[in-house]
Amino acid sequence: MELNHKSDFRKSCIKRLKFTSVTSKYYKDKIVIKKLENFINRSKAKNILLYIPLGIEVNVNPLINKLRKNKNVYVPYMEGDSFKIVKYRLPLQKKKFGIKEPNNSFLKPKKIDLAIVPVVGIDAIGKRIGYGKGMYDRFFDRISYKPTLVFTQLILCQSDKILSESYDIQADYIITN
Repeated sequence: MELNHKSDFRKSCIKRLKFTSVTSKYYKDKIVIKKLENFINRSKAKNILLYIPLGIEVNVNPLINKLRKNKNVYVPYMEGDSFKIVKYRLPLQKKKFGIKEPNNSFLKPKKIDLAIVPVVGIDAIGKRIGYGKGMYDRFFDRISYKPTLVFTQLILCQSDKILSESYDIQADYIITN
């Protein structure tokens, strides 16, 4: 079956990611986390946007806990059709789409140097295929600067076709196992 449409490709990638066994996922998480940690250390980024992972995404929670000691770690806080960034802090509460978030904050965060973004897949030119809500695309479109963008994925799910729209965000780097 040839996958020509973004939604078909998205479904195919999600299916592959869900099929990753628990032990295999644990091992793959560790590999990707180590690569991310090395990348962050080399980049010397101080203000980092991460994400609170869903089941099929790379579990970056151990990385968040480690980075919080000497970096400013931010995560998305859903707001309307996009999100704003808030400092990562406990407790986390389950919100829209089953995503956990810290409480809202009215402190203006610093500019982020590095954004680590989960992907469901990427198209032929390295643009993000996400869950289809466009929240990351809107967020990055609304900020006035461009941080380094790193996409993460447990297993690379890449199309050989261009499936993205002009507004879809594109990776500077892709880290997978």
